[in-house]
Amino acid sequence: MSVTLDIRLKRANKVYHEGEAVAGVIVLVCKEPLQHHGISLNMEGLVNLQLSSKSVGVFEAFYNSVKPIQLISSNIEVAKAGKIPGGKTEIPFEFPLLTKGNKVLYETYHGVFVNIQYTLRCDMKRSLLAKDLSRNCEFIVHCQPMKAKAAPNPVNFTITPDTLDNIRERSSLPKFLIRGHLDATNCVVSQPLTGEVVVENSDVPIKSIELQLVRVETCGCAEGYARDATEIQNIQIAEGDVCHGLSIPIYMVFPRLFTCPTLETTNFKVEFEVNVVIVLHNEHLITENFPLKLCRV
Repeated sequence: MSVTLDIRLKRANKVYHEGEAVAGVIVLVCKEPLQHHGISLNMEGLVNLQLSSKSVGVFEAFYNSVKPIQLISSNIEVAKAGKIPGGKTEIPFEFPLLTKGNKVLYETYHGVFVNIQYTLRCDMKRSLLAKDLSRNCEFIVHCQPMKAKAAPNPVNFTITPDTLDNIRERSSLPKFLIRGHLDATNCVVSQPLTGEVVVENSDVPIKSIELQLVRVETCGCAEGYARDATEIQNIQIAEGDVCHGLSIPIYMVFPRLFTCPTLETTNFKVEFEVNVVIVLHNEHLITENFPLKLCRV
């Protein structure tokens, strides 16, 4: 006998803040009346930390010390053992989004080595011969907006052969001069990163200008910290040998879930950086790095 189980939240965007109620309905659809041994609903918020393969040997003790960090956990019995009539049945539920003790609800974030996730799980127990039913549903938590407005902290930059680091032979580099600015390095996560870049001159033709958003995740314990930078997205803002002296706009939207307000705790840190990358035709790569501080207002 076929039966489907689903969790539907009242909010279409599934975004909640601490102190609000996560409300919705459990939807059961079956053709005939259905016997069950109880329906329960569990809400859980976890931070999962993981080590990159290059750090595994370095921190053997890390695996024991960093278990998933539980931010929130609560369980309710939605229905006692009994019978569900045939057709469609909707059972409403409501969970207050509150932490126990002095724990903080961090914002939902899907990273590589740090994952902050909030889920609802509905379980329906059935008789021995029938398989238990289970359904998961993720909802998104946003941290409370800052009361004060963050100072944008704009930055101007000039890139020449003399300003570059990590170079073996400076004399072999072609001559170039690239200027630009970012309108803010203290960024609001719901607003785009803007600015401009101008190629004043370059001996070698330019192949491409790109904007790379990078997450820097640090996981650690008493033994030390593992810091890993990985790319979130790469946007090409110019292709080919651009006109010299022409201002090229910088515009990047921060992707939802893969970015969150900059976070620093005792066990882990989530930070963000942006790289302005200029690729020359001789495959030289010029990169200027800017740390960003993301916040929600």
